[in-house]
Amino acid sequence: MNMRQDFKVTLREKKTNNKIKTAGYFIKRLKDCGFVVFKIFNAYSETDPRRWTVLVDPGVSSVYITCFTNKNEVNEVLFEIDDGGNKFQKGTYLKTESIEIVVSTLIEKGINNDAKKNPFSSLK
Repeated sequence: MNMRQDFKVTLREKKTNNKIKTAGYFIKRLKDCGFVVFKIFNAYSETDPRRWTVLVDPGVSSVYITCFTNKNEVNEVLFEIDDGGNKFQKGTYLKTESIEIVVSTLIEKGINNDAKKNPFSSLK
């Protein structure tokens, strides 16, 4: 009898609602903090670690944030922040499960969170 047994390991991602890796929750929380946010894309393939992309402060700083899950590790949540290298270096990733960290990172870099100052805001 073989002492080693072969086990089939199935990795499943937990279904989450109202978590930082869901686009709706992420957008709502950023909007609650005064940012203007547009949902750009969320139709990545199942084998792609990208889940969705949003645009923060459109027409001004125009920062793209793309959410990755399970890119390097199981249950990892990672955000790529890209503004063309203006305020964020190219290849900037933020590994966090806290929306407060995302908000403070954007504010520290001078990204506008006063919706009245954005040309695409509905609060004029």
